Amino acid sequence: MLITQSAGKFLKRKSSLQIGDDQIDLSIPVVMGIVNVTPDSFYDGGKMEDEANMLKAVETMIADGVTIVDVGAVSTRPGADSVSTKEELARLLPAVQAIRKEFPDVALSVDTFRSWVAVRVIDEVGAIIVNDISGGTLDSKMFETVGRLQVPYILSHIKGTPQTMQDDPYYDDIIKDISSYFAEKVKRLTKLGVQDVVIDPGFGFGKTLDHNYELLNRLDSFKVFQLPVMAGLSRKSMIWQALDIEAKDALNGTSVANTMALLGGADILRVHDVKEAVEAVKIFCEIKASIK
Repeated sequence: MLITQSAGKFLKRKSSLQIGDDQIDLSIPVVMGIVNVTPDSFYDGGKMEDEANMLKAVETMIADGVTIVDVGAVSTRPGADSVSTKEELARLLPAVQAIRKEFPDVALSVDTFRSWVAVRVIDEVGAIIVNDISGGTLDSKMFETVGRLQVPYILSHIKGTPQTMQDDPYYDDIIKDISSYFAEKVKRLTKLGVQDVVIDPGFGFGKTLDHNYELLNRLDSFKVFQLPVMAGLSRKSMIWQALDIEAKDALNGTSVANTMALLGGADILRVHDVKEAVEAVKIFCEIKASIK
């Protein structure tokens, strides 16, 4: 297939991420903990807006084995209201500054689709990972910015915007379509000097329930890119809708989905519940070690 033949030429298989002077080893899958400093988070209901609550949550994540803490200040759930750059920074900067001061050794990621936000955060706290749910579609300067800043970039797939992405999404072939999307964007990022790219198929971002499970079942299709893969499945509607429960009750389903993602080649699990995800990684590693 043309896509698979050409995609592997972009970069050699990456088994680490370079964040400033620090390196994250991805030879064993790692866990990214979610910190949403928004008033309308679907999971924690805005509890992280309080600095003391947020720092306590990060402390627990670190104790539970988190490798990366991902901080976001704009809700990207389906139909979420848009937020200005000014408001995003007003929420985000105090949070990342507090985390960096209290936990200077933890790797930080910022969940933003705005290049200017990434610049401001890096100016304040140093090198971070930029986690862009839009794959550069919502800010034309994002790719050149991360190339100039020389920071890792999480390239996510999305169809539409958070406001429109669930309006009857359609694919001719979801794996081929998303692979074409990644092929074109990885090529652009490489030409702009981005050294560390992680691909995220974007579970829930412009996908039906069936689309999401086909993606999960065929996650190993993206190994052809020779790049780390992130899976963000935590308590998403694809889990609680399938189980006919609410997001607050979807931990067990999340653990099952995370395990399937690990079996499909995921290198990073982005989660709300760090302890359970770390345990899933440990079990996966035991299974992998048993294969002779």
